[in-house]
Amino acid sequence: MEHDFHEEADLGKVYDSRLMKRLLPYLKPYRWIVLFVMVLIVGESIVQLAGPYLFKIAIDEYIRPASENPALRAELIRGLLSVAALYILMLLGEFTLSYFRRYRVRMVGQYVMRDLRLQIFRHLQRLHVGFFDRNPVGRLMTRVMGDVDVLNEMFTEGVIEIFGDLFKVIAIMIAMLLMNWRLALITFTVLPLIFGMTLLFQINVRRAYREGRKQLARINAFLNEHLMGMSTVQMFVQEARSFEKFDERNRAYLKANLRSIFYFSLFLPIIEVTGAAATALIVWYGGNQLLQGAITGNETITFGILVAFIQYSGRFFWPIRALSEKYNIFQAAMASSERIFALLDTRPLIENPPKPIEVKARGAIAFDHVWFAYDAEEYVLRDVSFTVNPGETVAIVGATGSGKTTIINLLCRFYDIQKGQILIDGHDIRDYKVEALRSAIAIVQQDVFLFSGTIESNITLNHACISSEQVREAGRRVHVDKFVQSLPEAYGTEVQERGSTLSVGQKQLIAFARALAHDPRILILDEATSSVDTETELMIQDALQYLMQGRTSLVVAHRLSTIRNADKILVMHKGHIRESGTHAELLEQHGIYYRLYQLQYKGQELSDNGRTEGSGSRKARRQGFDVHPSGS
Repeated sequence: MEHDFHEEADLGKVYDSRLMKRLLPYLKPYRWIVLFVMVLIVGESIVQLAGPYLFKIAIDEYIRPASENPALRAELIRGLLSVAALYILMLLGEFTLSYFRRYRVRMVGQYVMRDLRLQIFRHLQRLHVGFFDRNPVGRLMTRVMGDVDVLNEMFTEGVIEIFGDLFKVIAIMIAMLLMNWRLALITFTVLPLIFGMTLLFQINVRRAYREGRKQLARINAFLNEHLMGMSTVQMFVQEARSFEKFDERNRAYLKANLRSIFYFSLFLPIIEVTGAAATALIVWYGGNQLLQGAITGNETITFGILVAFIQYSGRFFWPIRALSEKYNIFQAAMASSERIFALLDTRPLIENPPKPIEVKARGAIAFDHVWFAYDAEEYVLRDVSFTVNPGETVAIVGATGSGKTTIINLLCRFYDIQKGQILIDGHDIRDYKVEALRSAIAIVQQDVFLFSGTIESNITLNHACISSEQVREAGRRVHVDKFVQSLPEAYGTEVQERGSTLSVGQKQLIAFARALAHDPRILILDEATSSVDTETELMIQDALQYLMQGRTSLVVAHRLSTIRNADKILVMHKGHIRESGTHAELLEQHGIYYRLYQLQYKGQELSDNGRTEGSGSRKARRQGFDVHPSGS
């Protein structure tokens, strides 16, 4: 059963093996690169270990003997130059290994992000429209962009880099123990303090991070909603209130981030001070042993070992600090992966049958005792039955909320019904492949959605089988060419976001051309006509007549001209089909359609083209009829 997808749920554990088992397979296509990176990490760690040891050799075998035996100074200086040359080569090797490691790791992270975003987007395309009704676009954008970016950090700075950090810590500990185990143990006495502070840090940062992600998702959802509805905000002068609400969410997000910053600002200096304390212990204990050895002649620690230990101590705390910082990366990754997998685990309600049948080209439609509810038992359609023969035009009328648009949504299989059957060409639509079913249907709505791109791409929707010649022929048939030819680049003219630079009528004509170019067997017009100027309306009516020729057409409309010419009219009322027949037959019945005609359509007939609203239309509004319905 599909569920609403909320980011406000409690975050998971810092490390969740179940989630990690699902994340690691994303590295599988790049396993050889990952293996190569592991080799680079080992090589880089070994090279880094050589630096302090070269200092020990330089001090104990060349610098100190040169001060004690001046006769060998020239020979010792040559040896010292060799050590210096090796140190420079070590730095060059470390630079080269570090460069290739970082480049390859980040390359793998980018590849994984690409793969994951493609998987999420492909999955979103399979989810039915009801999912998007209940989940704000801003929240889903946070999943596709923000949460995937967080996982990129885990793959680049976490999973692979943590191996390098652990290897460096272990290697340095072994090197220190081999060099002088007593001094090494003195150095390790600060580790319990570090582990205790890290645990305390983790608990507090986890709470702050959870709150921060929650507030970020709230901001994204709010921004998407209010930017999309900015015209409504400005129309009703709600700028101040919208600003106050955004300010409230922004402050909550700021508060959560400041709390995280506080803990990070406190934690990192503690690690630095603890590392400095370890260095002080090395100087104190090692220096004391060095002085005692000089007095007694029993030298257990050399000056070179002391210097090497101080350098190893500094390098020892680098990966420990990095491991502590990676906690936040893993916390974020577990939380983000939990949300991403919750989205990916959302089962599509509309799925293809195991053995789909081919869609025929006849276009016969039948609703057979159909019952449907969006939520639980609140049925929107109740025992609806009707048939549409191939090539017929059937109009659907009724008050807002009567179920007109629901019929359209069910025919396109945006939702599945609870009872009954919907048949096309004698077969249940659930027996067809969803993509094939929808390819046989074209829908034109009143609120035409145009994508960024050219006018031609909005007609073809980037369908490779539709040529430019077919686009221009479709445009000529439905009068798109009459306004397109006046544009700078004709059909190549760029469309602004949602077609903001085009008029309502122009967008409707483009939608007609889109439907015609795709050559559907079944045409659906869902409130596809609007109040436009006389010339545009005449073009729209002419385009409609051409578009509907030879096609099975379902029309949800409030234009009398469209309804009157229909082969059959279905009158919807509270989820039932109460009346059915032609325009003349329904008028003779003196039922719901007759009353609707008297209140709504008669004024259109009197005004010939419906561009004026008579007193009957105003009376219809007062009595609850749908004069200009937006669907139901």
